[in-house]
Amino acid sequence: MFFIIFKILLLFLHLGFNSAEGLEGVDFIYNGFKEAKDLVLDGMADITSGGLLRLTHIDTKYGVGHAFYSNPVQFKTNSSVAAAVDRGNISTPLSFSTTFIFAIVSESEINGQGMAFVIAPTRGLPGGLANQYLGIFNDTNNGNPKNHILAIEIDTNRNVEYDVDNNHIGIDVNGLKSVKAKFAKYYTDLNGGYKNLSLSSGEPMQMWIDYDGVKKQINVSIVPIHLAKPDVPLMSLSLDLSSVLLDNMYVGFSSSTQTVKTFHYIHGWSFKVNGTAQELHVPSLPDHPRTFKKPEKIALSVLIPIVVLTLIAAAVIIYVWKKKYAELIEDWEDIYGTHRFAYKDLYRATNGFGEKDVIGNGAFGKVYRGVLPSTKIQVAIKKVSHDSTRGMQQFIAEIVSIGKLRHRNLVQLYGYCRRKGELLLVYDYMPNGSLDNFLFRRRSQNGSTTVRTMLDWSRRFQIIKGVASGLVYLHEEWEKVVIHRDIKSSNVLLDNEMNPRLGDFGLAMLFDHGTCDAPTSRVVGTPGYLAPEMTKSGMASTSTDVYAFGVFLLEVCTGKRPVELNTAITGEGLIYLVDWALSNWRKGTMLDTADRNLGNDYVVEQMELALRLGLLCTHTDPEHRPSMRRVMQYLSGDLTLHPSDLSALDSSDTLNQAFTRRDCPEDHRLFSTGNTKSIPSSTPTQSIPSSPV
Repeated sequence: MFFIIFKILLLFLHLGFNSAEGLEGVDFIYNGFKEAKDLVLDGMADITSGGLLRLTHIDTKYGVGHAFYSNPVQFKTNSSVAAAVDRGNISTPLSFSTTFIFAIVSESEINGQGMAFVIAPTRGLPGGLANQYLGIFNDTNNGNPKNHILAIEIDTNRNVEYDVDNNHIGIDVNGLKSVKAKFAKYYTDLNGGYKNLSLSSGEPMQMWIDYDGVKKQINVSIVPIHLAKPDVPLMSLSLDLSSVLLDNMYVGFSSSTQTVKTFHYIHGWSFKVNGTAQELHVPSLPDHPRTFKKPEKIALSVLIPIVVLTLIAAAVIIYVWKKKYAELIEDWEDIYGTHRFAYKDLYRATNGFGEKDVIGNGAFGKVYRGVLPSTKIQVAIKKVSHDSTRGMQQFIAEIVSIGKLRHRNLVQLYGYCRRKGELLLVYDYMPNGSLDNFLFRRRSQNGSTTVRTMLDWSRRFQIIKGVASGLVYLHEEWEKVVIHRDIKSSNVLLDNEMNPRLGDFGLAMLFDHGTCDAPTSRVVGTPGYLAPEMTKSGMASTSTDVYAFGVFLLEVCTGKRPVELNTAITGEGLIYLVDWALSNWRKGTMLDTADRNLGNDYVVEQMELALRLGLLCTHTDPEHRPSMRRVMQYLSGDLTLHPSDLSALDSSDTLNQAFTRRDCPEDHRLFSTGNTKSIPSSTPTQSIPSSPV
């Protein structure tokens, strides 16, 4: 009995101490950061000589910046002694208030990523990625309730997976999918309503975030710097943070960049627990640099005849210049067009489309590497043939499809340009080129065969999952169904971190969800990736994309091209990777197909899974092929691929049998120990005749 009483007394003392400390709360203010203390910076974050807290700058792409108050903040206090004794120290979140002045300055017309005010269990947000993750979350922990993170995002880039637009404020709990989000605006009595704000305008703005721990309500307000806090907040949300906030947390800011280089500035910051944050002294805050055009110097003291002659000469030059860079604008662009680039900028970016800047050749034209003169962003510029209606249809198809898509595993289309005789598409530049360069040996000028750098299995498996994720988005998650129709290793591009991006949407088709398939006037694709039913029916579907993905899976696992030419003593003939892999599976020697360059350095379970999925996806009967979502569930471990699921392979024909039934007397042999010659999968996409060769 004495021990119980003593324990309760200790608990009283502990609760009383913590309660007093929590009620007193943290209270700090930074009117500029020139001599700021108690701040921890990491990533790109720094403090300028003028006293600005700069989270990001233009020197680094795909970077993050964090700035946190160095001391932990107590966000919870015990609700009552009785509750603590009876229920085990149940605690409730305290009220808090913060205000800060920020500015976002982009070096491009294309919006970069945004920033966020963050409350997190740790300083620095370890593992936070750039791009759409704002330096807070990553692929693994996004949406995990164990994150215990509250973020108020100030987002200037729309990601279709998470965002409503590219100019909004959102309340995020443990993930990027906002609990509530609103277009950036503020309430004013002058016009009796709301007035819109442009977050990436480069102008400073002030934000207030107030949480009432009793009412469990959070209010968010934002205005231009010269206005007072509005009476009506932008957002008001009932939100119980009891399960989100821990007893002690850290407060600060996070931001990130992608390919568009952006400055994220904080001018001043105030924060308080259990009270209203102190008002910032705006006149004493440092200003941030803006990008202005230099005013042209006008010479004064010039004789009138010289001025007249100069104007005439200028008019002639402008006329010739405009004729040289004349562009065409048609009605369809108002409906489907994204960002339009000036032809002169693309001409300068590629040094006049010189041959030394050619980095690839597609079915409809060349691809050039370029650097945009205004922003110094490196891009890939695809020049599409304009000599036929077919070329124009392909150009429009690519703008309509990829121009509206936003996914981390799809190549991003920045914009386009159309000039008489020339159609140009501008993409994010992928510095590591296409995946096939890392899988297959190429013949060099001296006759030897080389491969750039052999990929290890871990990287290959991540690439497989990335491409699968992109196809799930195309088939099921976008507003329309997108059939790519040209999935192959040479169309999978790798960014600077070797992440896969599916590109080349020139053959893509769009149709409404619920439509089974899409008829085509001709069969198009690349030999070896074309589903057998395509050459017979001419109907493209998500299932034909699944077939091509299955061939891609086998490519990555085996290091072999989908079609090779047998040159053994038995004579020449086409042999198919799918047939070879299926034969080995039926003989129980499936792992013998693994790329010999890997040796035994791979995870057996992952290799077996990928090879089996490759065979299921390439089943000659489309009814037995899984959907891309099901494939992704197998790859991510959400579903288990049981031996019974592979029973359908017993009824799958070889391609030799499939084409024989179509009365094609071609010689389709399996891979053997005889000599073979590869038929490169990077062969430009082409129209495929009715026979398999």
